[in-house]
Amino acid sequence: MFGFFLKGGILMWLIFLCSVITITIVLERLYHFHYAKAKIPNFLSRIKKLLLSGKLNEAERLCDSSPGPVARILATGIHVHKRSSGEKEKIIVRAGSRELRRLEKNLRPLGIIGHISPLLGLLGTVTGMIKCFMKIQELGGRVDASILAGGIWEALITTAAGLSVAIPAIIFYHYFEGKVDNFSSQMKDAAEELLEWLGIGQQGLKGVTIRPKEDIDYGV
Repeated sequence: MFGFFLKGGILMWLIFLCSVITITIVLERLYHFHYAKAKIPNFLSRIKKLLLSGKLNEAERLCDSSPGPVARILATGIHVHKRSSGEKEKIIVRAGSRELRRLEKNLRPLGIIGHISPLLGLLGTVTGMIKCFMKIQELGGRVDASILAGGIWEALITTAAGLSVAIPAIIFYHYFEGKVDNFSSQMKDAAEELLEWLGIGQQGLKGVTIRPKEDIDYGV
């Protein structure tokens, strides 16, 4: 197997580096998104019950004990519940943007790898084919078919390697993109519900926007 790798040339090392980065990002993001889920059963209903009962300190402690962006958004909103409605909205929006940046971390590099890996493979194939035809010219066109075929499949190794890295990278990129969209919607809904539970009413909700789905730039 390592012999096949070496036959692909120097670009195989770049593709290998891309594969290592992809695996690292995927594992890190899988862990992050798994950890971001609320681990407390009926989390939102329990928060609502505490807030409507006036037990804001208990609600904030419950949020602090639960991981994830939704819990942190609620904890932030509860912590500043004595501020004016305008201040609450601004603080919640800033907290939501901060949480989205955490969720989007490393997605841009993953998308870039998904795009450049097949190009690196194609470049390796093109350079390999150039060397192959240069050899044919040196031999005056008198080349055995088996030798020519061997040079061609060696050149195609990099394309296969590049695609092998790019396909899972793109799949996981879009999978994580969907996760970010889902958490974005959850945070926006939680922020709106929190303002309702705190008694602000619908008038105070018009300024709360935690980066809608269509405004998120994933860099690809």
